[in-house]
Amino acid sequence: MARNIQSLERAAAMLRLLSGGERRLGLSDIASSLGLAKGTAHGILRTLQAEGFVEQDDASGRYQLGAELLRLGTTYLDVHELRARALVWTDDLARSSGESVHLGVLHQQGVLIVHHVFRPDDSRQVLEIGAMQPLHCTALGKVLSAYDPVAHSEALDSDRKAYTDRTVCDREGFEHVLDLTRARGFAADVEETWDGVASAAAPVYDRRRMPVGAVGITGAVERLCRDGELRPELIAAVRDCARAVSRDLGAGRF
Repeated sequence: MARNIQSLERAAAMLRLLSGGERRLGLSDIASSLGLAKGTAHGILRTLQAEGFVEQDDASGRYQLGAELLRLGTTYLDVHELRARALVWTDDLARSSGESVHLGVLHQQGVLIVHHVFRPDDSRQVLEIGAMQPLHCTALGKVLSAYDPVAHSEALDSDRKAYTDRTVCDREGFEHVLDLTRARGFAADVEETWDGVASAAAPVYDRRRMPVGAVGITGAVERLCRDGELRPELIAAVRDCARAVSRDLGAGRF
């Protein structure tokens, strides 16, 4: 019979310890609770911290569960239930807008496309499920960065490179974009990621009213924009779709 890997067992025990009771513990507390030498406990904690599963408070030095571990807890929802709940609504959005529709979730320092509905015409298109998009300039990424604190942190820590001459890269400008996104309830990308391409996206919430993804449309600037601005009827359609998916996830009316 294969033997269990001791270091993984100890790491799992630490995570369980941090998930209950006081939630924030010092090195000595963790080591004594698990019957480990301080050096051994510290080594495992450093590894978990490097992976984002554990965080250390700068002031007290105590440890707590990290954002990456909490993010993993919603992975099933993000990839399975979210996509399943969005199927009908994203099909409707593609039909009504005449544009391609993408559903994205936060993954590492970008947006992972988990569902893609083709533009309803006869043009040749490439399925983008599994593709990654940047957080700082795409409409999907801006929505996640504006409403999800973890995505916000990831976007600030990422290399916000310029994809076109309209990409907003500096921190102050990016924060202003996120403020505008929250104020309007949607995000826009007009040639900030790809020349000649525009997109609009809105947030999707779960039953806890937590942001779990973003849905949006993408197409040629001449179709999505009028006088340099996204057409309001398309923005309304995207927001209606996001609200419908959110309601199906249990978020209720908002």
